[in-house]
Amino acid sequence: MEPIDASLGLDAAGIALLPGTALGAQLHEQLKARILQGQLPAALRLPTTRALADALGISRNTVVRVYERLLSEGYLRTRTGDGTYVAALRNTAPAALSTEQTEPPPPDTPMWARLQAFEPSSALTGPPRAFRHGVPALELFPSETWSRLLARFWRRADQHNLGYGEAQGLPRLRALIAAYLSHSRGLVCTAEQVIITGGAQQAIALASLALLKPGDRVAVESPGYRAAAAALALNGAELLPTPVDAEGLQVGALEATGPCRLVHVTPSHQFPSCVAMSLPRRLALLNWAQRHDAFILEDDYDGEYRHAGVPLAPLASLDSHQRTLYVGSFSKILVPGLRLGYLVAPAAWAPTLARLRKLLDRHSPIAEQTVLADFIEQGHFLRHLRRARRAATQRRDALLDAWQANFGGALPLAPIDAGLHALLPLDEPGQEQRLVQAGLAAGLELIGMREVGGLPSHSSRAGIVLGFAAVAPEVLHKAVRTLHKAWNRG
Repeated sequence: MEPIDASLGLDAAGIALLPGTALGAQLHEQLKARILQGQLPAALRLPTTRALADALGISRNTVVRVYERLLSEGYLRTRTGDGTYVAALRNTAPAALSTEQTEPPPPDTPMWARLQAFEPSSALTGPPRAFRHGVPALELFPSETWSRLLARFWRRADQHNLGYGEAQGLPRLRALIAAYLSHSRGLVCTAEQVIITGGAQQAIALASLALLKPGDRVAVESPGYRAAAAALALNGAELLPTPVDAEGLQVGALEATGPCRLVHVTPSHQFPSCVAMSLPRRLALLNWAQRHDAFILEDDYDGEYRHAGVPLAPLASLDSHQRTLYVGSFSKILVPGLRLGYLVAPAAWAPTLARLRKLLDRHSPIAEQTVLADFIEQGHFLRHLRRARRAATQRRDALLDAWQANFGGALPLAPIDAGLHALLPLDEPGQEQRLVQAGLAAGLELIGMREVGGLPSHSSRAGIVLGFAAVAPEVLHKAVRTLHKAWNRG
């Protein structure tokens, strides 16, 4: 085994490659992150591919492919007969070429300014690692069943299926979603109220564009879901952070904000605090909307997952005044890459939302809508949902067991009664930043509450969001041990 020369500056012990996922992708991501963050400075000589492969206990071919990819992307450079070095990423272009090498200035538009204000975190791509949040057990997705149904669609496709479809979505799929919500979730609705969307994020954006005009005031949970806040600000609305406590959104604080057109809530499993909105708060919120001629945008992003008892009925199921728009998604049940969700709107608003969807991108792909309809109709959806729920609960239990074994009562997690993530509450933002950085350096996927939770200028609470559903129980146990070591190092 060829040892890594310590003078080379790359500590292989800090590279954590988790089993069960693509090792090359993990190594590429970690080396690239270290280069971008300056942990591997320009001109640093890297170990040979054989030395790094031996140190990590992986195939040399895997390391060779990673080095080649980083070379092609410009992160590394080679010297013939001398080795591989980290490339200089800044200030390396000659002055005469500087205008061609630098990024153009951002567009000077109100829309760009609104988007820049949120600075949303980059989407995590590639195979999930502990503790990626917002991702279900992807390996449980019945790919063979789905591919069989998709192949059948293309074998039977006719001109009707190959042309443009209804902007509101495939009628059969909308009817099946309405039936599922009525029978399984207690939300009585019709197919005419359902709009098929490209995931929950598009549903939130549609509601924002349809209901709001520039200057309208919108209440959002604080802490809350920053991506939702960004979508709600697309049309120039004024966002009002409204505090959340152990019973959910504080309706009393909402009353104190004054006139408000819309409020965005996650009542079944508040993001990121994990609390469920109590029944008195739900009734108070519905009463507030009725009295103030306002609307409620209910984001039920992972409401199907309840680890004790049955899932909570949606807030919309209590609304007798047609003030609630209900957002649902298949991303947390099936796979995020499917990009299918839905919006259940009051009947009077459905035509407006459908026309708006037509202007944006006409409709979701007909093939995926048809296959999903077949998937639901043939019973595959409910069977998979039961498997996904069992897996989520088993992985939640694994996280709790591992956490207790490693941390005891020193860093208690918030209760995990529902959903696909846990929250580690912390005392202050500095502690959050230190712990997140230490976990990232150990090869784990951590994200702080202040990065994902609501409006950047109003993120007063600190904590770390820990997704547990994307990886197997044994991986969670190992990851918690790794986290414990990283947080106690030095």
